[in-house]
Amino acid sequence: MRKVIGIGETVLDIIFRDDQPVSAVPGGSTFNALISLSRAGVNTSFISETGNDRVGRMILKFLKDNGCQADCVSVYPDSKSPLSLAFLNERNDAEYIFYKDHPNDRLDFTYPDVQPDDLVLFGSYYALNPVIRPQVKGFLEYAHERGAILYYDVNFRASHQHEVMKLTPNLLENFELADIVRGSSEDFEILFKKSDADAVYRSQIMFYTKNFIYTHGAEPIELRAAGALRKQYPVEQVDTVSTIGAGDNFNAGILFGMLRDGIMRRDIESGLSEQQWDSIIAAGQRFSTEVCKSLYNYVSPEFGSTVHSL
Repeated sequence: MRKVIGIGETVLDIIFRDDQPVSAVPGGSTFNALISLSRAGVNTSFISETGNDRVGRMILKFLKDNGCQADCVSVYPDSKSPLSLAFLNERNDAEYIFYKDHPNDRLDFTYPDVQPDDLVLFGSYYALNPVIRPQVKGFLEYAHERGAILYYDVNFRASHQHEVMKLTPNLLENFELADIVRGSSEDFEILFKKSDADAVYRSQIMFYTKNFIYTHGAEPIELRAAGALRKQYPVEQVDTVSTIGAGDNFNAGILFGMLRDGIMRRDIESGLSEQQWDSIIAAGQRFSTEVCKSLYNYVSPEFGSTVHSL
């Protein structure tokens, strides 16, 4: 059975509205996607780290309760689990403040079983962090050699803008390892001072991979893919409760669509058809739309149990 392996951070997201806390849920970009995929019946495994504290124990229990394999989550006794404060504005978009014990970053794990055509999800600062870069890169290279499909979500926050020059070599290595790159207009504005999908694709992406998904909030999704495929997908306008996790669940939906439609690495290497991309992007949008209807970072178990009909 094919599976999705994610590598990324774990945090406790404390969500504020009108400067008052309204929710606290386990989170992290890759974490959110894996929980949604687990709820949709996908076999998932998570590589991460957390502290040996109440928050860390809550996160581990949440992974296991949702059926996500957590054997590769390292627990460090002298580290505190990270927190994220998310302040929702009038449009229910979030502004973040992160509290993380970065000097204690480290990553020590045994590789999970990786089989040909498994899917690997990676991204955010975690995939660039120089402190754990050797371990992250080593696993990504191993997964690539094993025949997995690598999906990279850039997800670069403005809080790391001062590190762009230092992190660029790691970023380019990630582009080179990835079979599909997904990024937002905000990511590329911060990284390259470019916000046009074609300009980003031509100057930064296509040399490394032909498959590029560009998102821009409520604006149409832009696809650039092998075979000179170039397409826009309108974004459904919905009443949102929170946009936290919208991008993470878009990723989850893309990966779900690839599994559902039987997309293998050889298919990606030879170039997916427009119809295949249409089906995959639609799944991404469905997951993303669903998560915006609640304060949670992942789709509901009820949605997950019916998602096979997507």
